[in-house]
Amino acid sequence: MKLAPRFVTNDSGERTDVILSLGDYESLMEDLSDLASIADRRGEPTIPHEEFLAQLKADGILPN
Repeated sequence: MKLAPRFVTNDSGERTDVILSLGDYESLMEDLSDLASIADRRGEPTIPHEEFLAQLKADGILPN
């Protein structure tokens, strides 16, 4: 994603605010939500990929 922000400056020329397109804003918010989900699940136990695939096949989600 390539952002094209526009900046609002004060009388001294210092950047005070950012204007983003709605699409850029929504994309950033989705990324932030994904990162929060990852952080929330960081402590959960994991299983090997092969075991995960076997479970999906056993549950009929993936073909054998």
